[in-house]
Amino acid sequence: MRLFVAVVPPDEVLDDLEEHLEPRRDAGADVRWTDRHQWHVTLAFLGDVAERRLDDLTEALTRSAAKRSPLVLRLAGAGAFPNPYAARVLWAGVEQVRGDLTTVAHGIRSSASSVGASPDGTRFQPHLTLGRFARPTEATRWIRALDAFEGPAWVADHVTLVESHLGEGRGRRPRYEVVAELPLGR
Repeated sequence: MRLFVAVVPPDEVLDDLEEHLEPRRDAGADVRWTDRHQWHVTLAFLGDVAERRLDDLTEALTRSAAKRSPLVLRLAGAGAFPNPYAARVLWAGVEQVRGDLTTVAHGIRSSASSVGASPDGTRFQPHLTLGRFARPTEATRWIRALDAFEGPAWVADHVTLVESHLGEGRGRRPRYEVVAELPLGR
């Protein structure tokens, strides 16, 4: 199973983001925009996990999430990975209005690792992927166009364990399936 753990913003937050992006999508054929149903904030990418580990993983993640309080988050600003001058990924930032998403992510990563579902080693930077470039691209114009965005705040009261089915979605993109929703707090 190809798994990741994420915070999925509620529909009203995604509606606001979609409304902001709509007039900008036609301005650039160089961006392959991410579908709305794929929008999430990844806390831990676990990669391939043996199905036999799923129960232990879900239990460990549930315990980790229960130790953390709900968060208040907001999508705001924009950026690019690995950098604005050779961008492969265009993203919206995540503002932490209340709570510490980094602490939640580290707890999730540690819990997953403790049951043999080791997350990738990338540094956690809260973001929501908006689109990808086919080749490294100078993306400062995109960042300027999207940087003023500030969406509504929302309470993130759970994290989601998701299975990614590569190539099964629209346009051969991944199809995501919710495996478990894990409440934050007791």
